[in-house]
Amino acid sequence: MSFYTFARTVVKQVLTPLYRIEVSGVEHIPKEGAVIICANHISNLDPPVVGITCPRPVHFMAKEELFRTPIVKQLVSRLHAFPVRRGMGDREALRTGLALLKEKKVLGLFPEGTRSKDGKLKKGLAGAGFFALRSEAVVVPCAIIGPYRVGKKLKVVYGAPIDFAPWRERRASADEVTAVIMEHIQQLLHKHQ
Repeated sequence: MSFYTFARTVVKQVLTPLYRIEVSGVEHIPKEGAVIICANHISNLDPPVVGITCPRPVHFMAKEELFRTPIVKQLVSRLHAFPVRRGMGDREALRTGLALLKEKKVLGLFPEGTRSKDGKLKKGLAGAGFFALRSEAVVVPCAIIGPYRVGKKLKVVYGAPIDFAPWRERRASADEVTAVIMEHIQQLLHKHQ
C-alpha cells in the first residue's frame, strides 16, 4: 500500500464522520485520462477533502512555503503535492502541472488562488484556464459547500466534465476559459446550497 493510499484512508476515517461529508457526482470523474478538478476554496481542509472524495489520486499545487521545512516538504510531496509561488507566473509549477496531465493524472486546482474569507466564490486566476487550454484534460467542476463545523453536514459536489476542445480550437484566452470554469462552480453552489 502506498503512503498516499494509507494517508487517504486514515484522513477519510477521521474527516468523514467529523464533518458528516456527503459526496455526489463522483460518476462525473473519468476513470482514466487527464482530469483537472477545479473547486472553490473555503478552508485549509479543502485539499484533503477533495483528496478523500475523488476516487483517483489527486495532485495539488501547494504554496511553496510548505516546502521550506524538510519534514513538511517530505510529507506533502508524498501526498502528491508540488510547490507553487503565489502571486507570480511560476513556470516550474506550470510545467509540473502540464507534465502530470500528459501522464494522464488528476490535477486538483483552486482557481481562486486563496481561501474565500466570506465563503463567496471569487474571480478565478488564469492558471486554471491555462491548464485546460494547454492539455487534453477534461475539467470537472467541484463545489465544496460548508461551513466546516463539527457535526454539521459538508457537501462535496462534482459536476459534469467540461470539454474545452472547442475553446482550444478557437484559441480562447486563459481568462475566458477560467471564467467558464468559475461559472460552472457557481452553478453547482447555487443548485446544491
